[in-house]
Amino acid sequence: MLSLNLRFILILAIAAFCASSQLAAHAADEPVLELVLPNQQQKLARNNLLRHPEIRTITIDDDPVYHRSMTYRAIPLKAIVRQVSAIDTLQVVATDGFVANIRGELLRAEAEPWIAIEPANAPWPERKPGSGSAGAFYLVWLHPEKAGITSEQWPFQIASLRNVEALTVRYPQLLPKLAATDTRYASVQRGLPLFTTHCASCHRMNGGGDAAIGPDLNLPANPTEYFQESWLRKLIRDPASVRHWAQSSVPGFSEKTLNEDELDDLLAYLQQMAQQRH
Repeated sequence: MLSLNLRFILILAIAAFCASSQLAAHAADEPVLELVLPNQQQKLARNNLLRHPEIRTITIDDDPVYHRSMTYRAIPLKAIVRQVSAIDTLQVVATDGFVANIRGELLRAEAEPWIAIEPANAPWPERKPGSGSAGAFYLVWLHPEKAGITSEQWPFQIASLRNVEALTVRYPQLLPKLAATDTRYASVQRGLPLFTTHCASCHRMNGGGDAAIGPDLNLPANPTEYFQESWLRKLIRDPASVRHWAQSSVPGFSEKTLNEDELDDLLAYLQQMAQQRH
């Protein structure tokens, strides 16, 4: 038989083990923002960020994710990223595979990027029924109009921030190859950055790109080959009007985001790439 003292010691040991296990499980569930940046490799826990000395309450009047005014606890990006001046392209990777590549000069412009942080005890609303919120980490902009920030440059459910080279440097198969004397040259060249900004967050081209949510837009076939142009334009503007399913996450691009001239240029780029299949 165990002595009373030994039993008491065992009970205390079991209680301590259970408590430590619960703390470890809680820590494992705690959202973490990973930074892989110049002279800065860190994993920042949400609770620690919510205690950051520069955290503030900010309001986004026309939030592109929630389509209404939203108020957040947030930290200026420059207070998290120590060397914003050294960023070539900020690769923002979301937990669902969405990848936004944001040029460094946009971070240094007057648009003012912030990282909004979702408190565990005050969760944000769902983006749509069953989709979850935009948290735990969401890149928002106080003055997006000052740098031409588009809806694809508001990544949410962020897992990591990384400094990388531009997409077209890392994936030269994205580059159109046509002579400068070609009548389509200017339009195709204007279409390339539209693709990298609006499409490459979800799609690849000729196997090149960081994202993998949607299909490659040239392999095995290009949408300009299997869609009539009028229907492809309709798909880009309002995907649900062409095909719809409950789990669809394909956004539509209004004329405010992508005007008609820009849509012409994007289609010109896609048509050119249909001739450059690797």
